[in-house]
Amino acid sequence: MPAFNEERRVSDSLAKITEYLATRQYSSEVIVVDDGSTDRTALIVQDMADEDDRVHLVQAVHGGKGHACKQGVLASHGDWIFLCDADLSMPIAELSKFTDRFNDNQPILIGSREVVGASRIDEPDHRHLMGRGFNWLVRSIAVKGIEDTQCGFKCFRRDVALNVFSLQTIPGWGFDVEVLFIARKHGYPVIEIPITWQYQEHSKVRPVVDAVKMLREVCQVRLNDWRGRY
Repeated sequence: MPAFNEERRVSDSLAKITEYLATRQYSSEVIVVDDGSTDRTALIVQDMADEDDRVHLVQAVHGGKGHACKQGVLASHGDWIFLCDADLSMPIAELSKFTDRFNDNQPILIGSREVVGASRIDEPDHRHLMGRGFNWLVRSIAVKGIEDTQCGFKCFRRDVALNVFSLQTIPGWGFDVEVLFIARKHGYPVIEIPITWQYQEHSKVRPVVDAVKMLREVCQVRLNDWRGRY
């Protein structure tokens, strides 16, 4: 879980996650990467880690969501690595949709708000339209055939995660496109899992500013590939 200035909701999200995992039969760890927060995020997570040995805090200099996710993946120990947004806009019980597929041994399972069976709740129309426009550009420039590259809930088999994230270069929001591009380039299939997703207030995404930055990062993915970095 990447977290930047999430003191208002990280405690509640972590409580829901750990309570859910306590009911599961598999072993688990919860890694929160504090992305250089200037509020009490790190202190809150560390307090919870002191009470629950499944919770681990990784502190990083501020670098962006992609930077934080990469640090978390490289610090993990599990056979499967699941990326989760701090706002928990996907109810944690939806995690079973991913774990139920582990026996299929698919290398990458990603949450999707667009495929058949998915549900979006309370999302403003303008945010949805902007998201679909960005996805069209992503499919045109970098990753064909994936309906929702930007959903923050993604699951990787360990060997695949270490391979893909070791090649990741983009520290910001565009990292999702980069890791999926790298995965495809290395021959890993990507399966979209329909999820229920609820829009959350206080999103860190700035629709216009970040959309422009993300578009530049998508173009950077193609440039990196041309230069042989992947």
